[in-house]
Amino acid sequence: MTEQTRKVDSPLHPTQTSRLTPSQAIIIGAGPAGLATALRLQQKTNIQSTVYELRPEPTTLGGAIGIQPNGLRLLDRLGVYDAMCGRGYGGANLTLHSLQGHVIGTSDYVGWAREKTGYGYMRIKRVDIVDIMKAKVDEAGIPIIYGKRITEIQEEGDGVTVRFEDGTVNTADILFGCDGIHSFVRSHFVDPGYLPEYSGVSGLGALVPGQVLSKGHLEMMTGLEGTLTEEGMLAVNPCAPNKEEVFMFFSKWLPIPETGDSRDGWEVHRKEEVDGFKDQLMGILKNARGDWGDALREVVQSTSSVNFYPVYRLPLGGRWSRGRCVLVGDAAHAMSPHAGQGVSMAMEDVFLLARLLEDPGRPIDEVFQKYYQIRRPRVDSIFTMAAQNAQMRKQRTSTGLWWQELKLSMMLNVSWAFGLDKRGLNQGHLVYDIEEVEL
Repeated sequence: MTEQTRKVDSPLHPTQTSRLTPSQAIIIGAGPAGLATALRLQQKTNIQSTVYELRPEPTTLGGAIGIQPNGLRLLDRLGVYDAMCGRGYGGANLTLHSLQGHVIGTSDYVGWAREKTGYGYMRIKRVDIVDIMKAKVDEAGIPIIYGKRITEIQEEGDGVTVRFEDGTVNTADILFGCDGIHSFVRSHFVDPGYLPEYSGVSGLGALVPGQVLSKGHLEMMTGLEGTLTEEGMLAVNPCAPNKEEVFMFFSKWLPIPETGDSRDGWEVHRKEEVDGFKDQLMGILKNARGDWGDALREVVQSTSSVNFYPVYRLPLGGRWSRGRCVLVGDAAHAMSPHAGQGVSMAMEDVFLLARLLEDPGRPIDEVFQKYYQIRRPRVDSIFTMAAQNAQMRKQRTSTGLWWQELKLSMMLNVSWAFGLDKRGLNQGHLVYDIEEVEL
């Protein structure tokens, strides 16, 4: 890259004039995708990064997410897995309950993948993932600059220039758009016509302290506990090592919300608003029987803050790069969360890009072309899986719910009886290793 004098950002002197050295990267977004990109580039390449984040401080929307073996393996290679084990919950058993009080079926749905990879399943709060990864980035000496709203991206010569609302400017060899589904990098530069769409599913989520739940009910929560209802699916899952917190989430098909810019969801704390959500869920659970019905009602009644989030996604297609800019994670291919692969897909993107960029002589356009060629089929497959899984959230009559429960019971019990889960049924995507893909 041609060396020039430019006005750049730095953590110490935001508007100083300095000389930009080759092999520099700008990363937009300090969520898991952006932080992982900065770490992996330092581990595998000579590219030095600066991370810019819109928000004024480390934060993240959402409650707790599940990460499966393919993602956990990469997080281990990134150097953050051990710390995550100290914050997340590793119970991998899936149990489907009926509102009638019986268990529809159970499955260790990552058991075969665990034997193959050494990694199982983890439910962990989003804020903990960001906190752990930020600590690793800080330890590596990679600058993160908060409160930076990007206003313009331009390519000039051998570099890409980013301008911010506060008047500062930075230029680098490559720009990574890790700024999520509503990415500025995508919508203002890479592919302005490629817009998110509402998936048809919305969700409610809440974190509940384990200490407020009865011991017997807490002991019943050994992994992902799902309950089908006529309105959608209600699930609870511990998200801390000793069940210090439990994540409760309810997802259902819902007409597109008309309440302003609700695409990112919002959190409510006021008593009357929380009580409104509670009343809705308690109405759904009013006829739930047995100890499990009592446990669900206790969880709902114990909530003090509720997140509501319409689920948006990017339709299949779209471009992931332009010039020296490339999209990573949800900025490129956001999908509904019902395959549990959001973070894992971002990690696979990051690891592949780092592999491709290890060779400093490889042209940027070739890197991005290969990235798209390798990732597109995999992403499309997981996207389709997530969309199919979302169908379970559709509203049903009582008869329709009975048939759905019967079908799932047969599937789970046949799988158990014939040991299909131990033979890897529906787990092939969990042992995928992006670092073994031929470049």
